[in-house]
Amino acid sequence: MSSHQSKHILISPLDWGLGHTARCAPLIRYIRSLGHKVTIAGNAWQRSFIEETFGAIDFIHLDGYDIVYSASNKILQAGLISQLPKVLNTINYEHKWLLQVAGELQPDGIISDNRYGLYHPTIPSVIITHQLRVQSGVGDLADSGIQKQHYKFLNRFQETWVADTGGTPNLAGKLSHPANLPRTAKYIGLLSRFAELPLSPSNTKNDELLILLSGPEPQRSILSGILWKHSVVYPGHVTFVEGNEAAAPPASVPPNISYYKRLTESALGPLLINAGMVICRSGYSTIMDLVALQKKAILIPTPGQTEQEYLGKHLHNSGVFYCTRQDRFDLNASMKAAALFPFAVPALQHSFNDHKSVINDWLLTL
Repeated sequence: MSSHQSKHILISPLDWGLGHTARCAPLIRYIRSLGHKVTIAGNAWQRSFIEETFGAIDFIHLDGYDIVYSASNKILQAGLISQLPKVLNTINYEHKWLLQVAGELQPDGIISDNRYGLYHPTIPSVIITHQLRVQSGVGDLADSGIQKQHYKFLNRFQETWVADTGGTPNLAGKLSHPANLPRTAKYIGLLSRFAELPLSPSNTKNDELLILLSGPEPQRSILSGILWKHSVVYPGHVTFVEGNEAAAPPASVPPNISYYKRLTESALGPLLINAGMVICRSGYSTIMDLVALQKKAILIPTPGQTEQEYLGKHLHNSGVFYCTRQDRFDLNASMKAAALFPFAVPALQHSFNDHKSVINDWLLTL
């Protein structure tokens, strides 16, 4: 069939934090711009985000993984070991769900962002990931065993789209550049909903802080409390974004803080552009947004989330972003250290369009 005929594409991102849903925005936007129909599958808060971003769009409910990170037991957090049975059960559930609803929806193609059950025996199915070499936190032997099993999951899909550049420089390091790639792998460049915004003006000031919170509970709330304590005594202006509509607002907000529970894409974009320094988690989608806008940032990995811990360390050692631990965070010390940090953010703006040619080629096969 010709790609000039309108196709129906089902897109479903993982629900672990906002990142997977947000990074699907440029894919949704581009596919719709070609005149194709898109249906999104996700839970209630994902629907809220998508509709805020795109307005009216076809949506079907699909339960999420509802992963919760421990407040204290880091061993159980590492690699989500304690919740692995729940993850596998959800993968099985979403595969059965897809087989059931595919007859009703009649999609021509499926794009899954890190949802391993959303492959179909007769409908071309793609999975997006940036983690080919998953970091277990317990050594290379375990990582190799996990990678072997991971590739079995990936190879159920017709294509694996890797959200990074294929060569150097790149962002995810060994996460996305293992010694051996899956047989289905294609690098699609970087993805950011802010890639088409103008770069930051050169006169931004480092004491203008933007704090972006995200990720699973209870760690999001723990970091919120830490950063709020430092923000209320900070001498400069702070824009504080909770990243959770259900978060309890502070009893009082001092004059130096602009406080928001959550912001739409159109509201957050200008704040990112004008911020002198961003303080945020080291989630990969957030990192891609920072690179798209060439921002300086202080990264605070979620404790026990081995991917974020690897990315924070890797990018810190590469001189790209400053990284510090949550349990040792001190705002004044971090700002002083950041003033001496190189912030050699790679200029990879060209790679934020690479997904378009990959999508074009894929649509020709439908």
